[in-house]
Amino acid sequence: MRTTLTMVLAIGLAATAWAADQSAATPAGCTASATTCTAKPNTLTCCQAKAGQLLLFDGETTFGWKVEGDAKVVDGTLVIGGGKDTVARTTTQFGDFELAFQYSSDTAKDAKLVLNGRKYDLTAAKADGWVQAKWKVESKGGAYEVRPAFGAVGSELTTGEPVKQSGASLTPVEFHVPAGRKLVLRNVMLKPLGMKDLFNGKDLTGWKPVEGRQSVFSVTPDGELNVKNGGGELQSDWQGDDFVLQLDIISNGKHLNSGIFFRALRGQFWQGYESQIRNQWEGDDRTKPVDYGTGGIYNRQPTRKVIPSDGEWFTMTVIAQGPHIATWVNGYQCTDYVDEQADAPTARKGRYLGKGCIGIQGHDPTTDLSFKNIRVADLPKPLK
Repeated sequence: MRTTLTMVLAIGLAATAWAADQSAATPAGCTASATTCTAKPNTLTCCQAKAGQLLLFDGETTFGWKVEGDAKVVDGTLVIGGGKDTVARTTTQFGDFELAFQYSSDTAKDAKLVLNGRKYDLTAAKADGWVQAKWKVESKGGAYEVRPAFGAVGSELTTGEPVKQSGASLTPVEFHVPAGRKLVLRNVMLKPLGMKDLFNGKDLTGWKPVEGRQSVFSVTPDGELNVKNGGGELQSDWQGDDFVLQLDIISNGKHLNSGIFFRALRGQFWQGYESQIRNQWEGDDRTKPVDYGTGGIYNRQPTRKVIPSDGEWFTMTVIAQGPHIATWVNGYQCTDYVDEQADAPTARKGRYLGKGCIGIQGHDPTTDLSFKNIRVADLPKPLK
């Protein structure tokens, strides 16, 4: 028998409740002022970005979504549906995660949220205006569990039981809207779960430099992994093919060049895909990156906007699943890339879908960057 989960989460002061919920757990390094919600929807606070939250909707475009049917952006909202049946799904698939979004109660009738192949009603009984929803998808041994997750201040809710299925898998975030209906969304955010630390903040246990290179890797008294000089590469003992990687980065100089390699070949120099680090753009336009820009996939797809500035910590996320690769910087999606090249023994020569290391690049004699909070989660294969 099909199990249906319904939930209602009424919000009196939507923006205030949203901020209280999203910044309840304050990461180290965030100031008190950073825990308050920004006035503009579809953005992240400092603390949300440091905690690994990702924006799935930027408030301006449908970047990162595949739409079958009708969808458009109107006044900072994503309007799904219209004259035909519409399916809108993220181009990236995720493993374990928490999903949060707001939807207009006036437009939710008959709309469905789809996670791991099951449809869930979006119910807005007793709610006027914006409804806040939170869901969690989490692996439970040989099965996965989909359930509503709550915690906003002053909320009222009703909910069914969690749905469990065998075979943990990747899943996109997906909405179905029938013809003649519209679903209006904003503040669509996702936080990957199940991350494990790759750097202990004390020494370089779990990491090895590629031999015979110029870069100097060290751990600072503040527990940061620092790289100076170059070229060089520090590689993780961990290896993976499909994964989500998150880490904090700071460039300690002007327009310095570095990068994060992934699916890199152990012991081989600069032989992986590379998420570029270079906080430089043309003139005053951050949408015109220099040399692919921070968050760009080097030699493949430039970032659509250079988000960070030199001398500021920022959080980078890389999600690789088969030929699809996506990156975020401070929660803003920078790339959405599918590698359609011929298969090759290394990503420097074509498409490489096998396992590999994470590599931290020392680029040249000017290199001086620091890294911390390096964490990763292996991803399962997609649901068939």
